[in-house]
Amino acid sequence: MNNNLLQIKIKQRLNKLDSLDYDNLACWQIAEAFNKAQIEWTRRQIYGYNLRKEGAEQSSGLVDDLQRLMKHEALLMNEKTIYYDVDIPSDYLHYVRIDVFAKTECCPERRMTVYEVEESNISIILDSDDKKPSFEWGETVSTIMDNRVKVYTNGDFKINECHLIYFRKPREVQFNGCIDINTGTVFTADQTCEYNDDIAEIICDNAAMILAGDIESITQYQREQQSVQTNS
Repeated sequence: MNNNLLQIKIKQRLNKLDSLDYDNLACWQIAEAFNKAQIEWTRRQIYGYNLRKEGAEQSSGLVDDLQRLMKHEALLMNEKTIYYDVDIPSDYLHYVRIDVFAKTECCPERRMTVYEVEESNISIILDSDDKKPSFEWGETVSTIMDNRVKVYTNGDFKINECHLIYFRKPREVQFNGCIDINTGTVFTADQTCEYNDDIAEIICDNAAMILAGDIESITQYQREQQSVQTNS
């Protein structure tokens, strides 16, 4: 969906198309509402806060809707005493899995199965013969804290490769000639919604609902809220 059509649809939902009253919407307001709406829609699908109560990859429909946001990133990790760590990418939204390849002095490289665990339990896990990292069994654990991923080794093996698979944030829309409210500068090019048109339609309704709340338009707010809930 191109940006001109996107703005027309949102204005139409709010009865602001060609309106001359004082409540005309600036382009930056529409962009801010749409970007907020697409983050909200994406999180609802990932965490299962939708009509179907299905989270990410729990149905073929959600796999199709969210596949463009899933990203594979090779990371260079920093070696510590009992773990390796690395910064989470800036566009990170939701964890999917970590793949690591490790080796020891006497054994060749192999893929490790990595289980995500709670930081609060890591001391217990590392002291447990059944749960601690094991190169022999090809298993280890990871945690996420302070925007960093830790993969534990207990000092028993070296990690050669780390691959983080995650859902990234959706790309924000930008309107050519409109003000960037984060920097105060003017955009010099369009950046369109990357979702398919059917999803963009739902996000337009969500954006219209946000704007209706901002301008205290109760009728439009209730109508768009019902549309969003039905189609989420």
